[in-house]
Amino acid sequence: QVQLVESGGGSVQAGDSLTLSCVFSGRYFSNYAMAWFRQTPGRERDFVAAITWNGGRTSYADSVKDRFIISRDHHKNTMYLQMNSLKADDTAVYYCAARLYTLATAARDFDSWGQGTQVTVSS
Repeated sequence: QVQLVESGGGSVQAGDSLTLSCVFSGRYFSNYAMAWFRQTPGRERDFVAAITWNGGRTSYADSVKDRFIISRDHHKNTMYLQMNSLKADDTAVYYCAARLYTLATAARDFDSWGQGTQVTVSS
């Protein structure tokens, strides 16, 4: 059974940086593609970034490309999202997600989710 725990959220000013972490518990972190999604009240969960099981390929939403960096550390069973040049529009609850093997960008394709961490960006 996979468990995911996010941390690192908080309140920052526009232009600041923040790094989110997602700790994976369970068997074989290296078998899982991982992703970050975000959600604001009344909206569906939106794709942010994804990374393959070995970190060899990444995918980003257009809205965060060139500002956010997704990465993973297999020694720590942890995935990261480095967020730079934050904007007010980045305010959301950020969720990490896992699925076996192949990279995906649709929330429906992921079957393991964390509880979320709030990111608030003030302009």
